[in-house]
Amino acid sequence: MFSFKSIGCPLFAVLLLHISSIARAQSSETASLDKVKLTFTLDKEGRPGYEVSFGGKAVIRPSTLGMVLQADSLFYRGFEMTGVERREVDTTWEPVWGESSRIRDHYRQLTVHLRKPGSPTRRLDIAFRVFADGVGFRYEFPKQPGLTYFAVSDERTQFRMAGDHKAFWIPGDYDSNEYPYTTSLLSQIDNRDLVEKSTAIAVRVAPDPYAVQTPLMMKTDDGLYINIHEAALVDYSAMQLHVDRAGLILSSSLVPDAVGTKAYVHAPFHTPWRTILVSDRAADILTSKTILNLNEPSKIENTSWIKPMKFVGVWWEMQTGKSTWSYSDFPDSLDPKGRPVPNGRHGANTANVKRYIDFAAAHGIGGVLVEGWNTGWEDWFGNWKENVFDFVTPYPDFDVRSVTEYAASKGVKMIMHNETSGSATNYERQMDTAFRFMVRFGYGSVKTGYVGKIIPRGEHHDGQWMINHYVRVAAKAAQYHVMLDVHEPVRPTGLQRTYPNWLACEAARGNEYNAFSDGNAPGHETILPFTRLMGGPMDYTPGIFKLKGYSGVPGRQVHTTLAKQLALYVTLYSPLQMAADLPENYDAHPDAFRWIEEVPVDWDDTRVLEAEPGDYISIARKGKGAPNWFIGAITDEQGRVASLPLAFLEKSTKYEATIYRDAPGADWKTNPEAYLIEKKIVDSRTILSLPLAPGGGAAVSLKPVKAS
Repeated sequence: MFSFKSIGCPLFAVLLLHISSIARAQSSETASLDKVKLTFTLDKEGRPGYEVSFGGKAVIRPSTLGMVLQADSLFYRGFEMTGVERREVDTTWEPVWGESSRIRDHYRQLTVHLRKPGSPTRRLDIAFRVFADGVGFRYEFPKQPGLTYFAVSDERTQFRMAGDHKAFWIPGDYDSNEYPYTTSLLSQIDNRDLVEKSTAIAVRVAPDPYAVQTPLMMKTDDGLYINIHEAALVDYSAMQLHVDRAGLILSSSLVPDAVGTKAYVHAPFHTPWRTILVSDRAADILTSKTILNLNEPSKIENTSWIKPMKFVGVWWEMQTGKSTWSYSDFPDSLDPKGRPVPNGRHGANTANVKRYIDFAAAHGIGGVLVEGWNTGWEDWFGNWKENVFDFVTPYPDFDVRSVTEYAASKGVKMIMHNETSGSATNYERQMDTAFRFMVRFGYGSVKTGYVGKIIPRGEHHDGQWMINHYVRVAAKAAQYHVMLDVHEPVRPTGLQRTYPNWLACEAARGNEYNAFSDGNAPGHETILPFTRLMGGPMDYTPGIFKLKGYSGVPGRQVHTTLAKQLALYVTLYSPLQMAADLPENYDAHPDAFRWIEEVPVDWDDTRVLEAEPGDYISIARKGKGAPNWFIGAITDEQGRVASLPLAFLEKSTKYEATIYRDAPGADWKTNPEAYLIEKKIVDSRTILSLPLAPGGGAAVSLKPVKAS
């Protein structure tokens, strides 16, 4: 079906299009919405391309499109345009959970139909969706004879940038995204030293010294903010970006499989969406819903069992060396009767877990995670074995039934932990067994892990095989009504809309790196919302209160203040938030812990009050189904004063503001645990001015004052 909305006479348009395609003369089509304009071109050689502008400023200069197939290495030129379709969509939908209770999905779509004249069975469609804050596009292979099963060798997708922008990036590693961010110009990107020095716990493979991972955040000299990522990554390998430092061209670089193939395809098929977000306000990048909107609606009909929650767990004590995941110190450590010899430091024992359950119940925390409960931890890391874990056999000191019954009596939900040690094949063979075990003992959530090299051998964490595995696990978990939190996966791409039981991922350098490495720089958490969190929530594990003295390594500490740890519950969004520290460290600061008790994990509305990637972020959120608002404000290593206008509050209503902030003299390095708690009455005309210490932050709860 043709639409000639932008051309006068329909008959003339048909003739013109036909003559133009036969002669392969240059042709173009445009689509725009608000300040964003997309132009598609087909040049004289039949090569598709595009460009994007914002308010008349170039965002993506003319860039190539197309594919390289094993069956057709020139599937990026020699095309003619056989038709164009246009449509506009403007709807609103309600997520199961999220940062807002309603999401507008408004775009104008341009779909270009291409074919090769000499091979009429060679057809390709390219679909563009133009939003008010960016563009998404993907390749679509219609059903066609002669091109049913085929393999992708590469993409010819380019993003030709309009300048040498400041970029926030991590190396293009096939197996790990747990790197600190580097801030540099595009022309200065070189990841070789970073990969060699990385302390990432997953296997590192970064063969291209000039490749970076998406989401890639950039800022131009003239004040535009640009973010490049992908949406709806299903049945395809993840996209990284090779940086041509001289030409300032970013080219898609797909993660290969064990034999170098990028994807195996069965038409009809479409790739993930390639996304370009752009605005002249940093805050607009953080509130964009374009990536979510490019995903399919929920595949789960009954979502009533999906409940966002906070949790504590047997985890940080093992990260800091206080206890161990393993029951014994060695794999074959047996006593004369053939029984495992306990090391006396195993964290996941029944008595210790009940202590966490008691703490959760006393403070209204919904769940308890237990890592190291099942056999196999003595010989799990780096051995590349398939059958390390069976996911159902507890250590001798962990009584599954007793723990389950005790938690139920306290109104607390237990959270399962399934570490695969990278053996995805082993996990797939046992998934039904594992999930039946969870249902039997009342575990409604599971945290999975993929530390190590992936089995099947030669596959990568971000390759097509594993992309399909993550989706299979989400679908299987949904079948058993289990919520999912994935660690060491690919970066998320908005699939939480399609599988709303997929609550969170790690997929970045989390708070745990403060426990066993040189930690995260104070600016790290001001970059994550513009990069890793663009595709979905992150299980960052905030809430560390004992910021020094938790490690036997001299000088090791968390690189934030205590007030900043509170603020992270708002600035780093997740519907599954951990209070990650030890109960005794929270007991030392009951007044500050009150914030963690009260802050929601599901929201009706979100407002970004101020933001600058790498420097500071202040966000306000309204709790789901409640009149209360919560603010988190954080800064990097530079102290500053956050200026927070409260114009989002209901007019003519007074609110009690409880402010948790850095005390005078607080500093992430020298005095991190100094904080103050203040109360004051505010309204929609108030502008809060909150001093943030170096590496510091502030957390504010706002509750309507009841009339007396």
